[in-house]
Amino acid sequence: MNGMSLNVIPCETNLKTDGKDKVGPCPVCKGPGSFVKNVTVRNMISDHLLESVGNFDYYLCMDDDCKISYYNNDFKIKFEKNDVKVPIWFKKDAKPKYACYCSKVTEEQIINAVISEKAANMKEVLEITGAMTNPNCQINNPLGKCCHHTIQEIIDKSLIK
Repeated sequence: MNGMSLNVIPCETNLKTDGKDKVGPCPVCKGPGSFVKNVTVRNMISDHLLESVGNFDYYLCMDDDCKISYYNNDFKIKFEKNDVKVPIWFKKDAKPKYACYCSKVTEEQIINAVISEKAANMKEVLEITGAMTNPNCQINNPLGKCCHHTIQEIIDKSLIK
């Protein structure tokens, strides 16, 4: 962004878990799931499948190898990766691998900011990439949560290299 300072708007999505996080095993791989509100799933699932979503909450399968994206074991509903409008960053073969869905900033851009642009912390990475400047995480991020932790993990891994 050539030294231009951006106004980074903090995400409004609550980062605290509500007790439902990381429970509800995936019906296919039996791996852990992460609680996701219905509003997020409605905005992620392809339009032709919206009728199937219903009015209840889901889990996102956190296994990077599993083909399942969202599921609800109580109602025996599951959606696969290809049923979602955007690639889920941690799933294998996700292209692009978004770090920040709201600002369309990729993992590669974060890594480049750290390695090539010498960004040393979150603030510098956000100024260089423009990540987290248009927050609407509940609708844009497949987890329905702020990407802050995802970006920090990428920064940390990049700083080790």
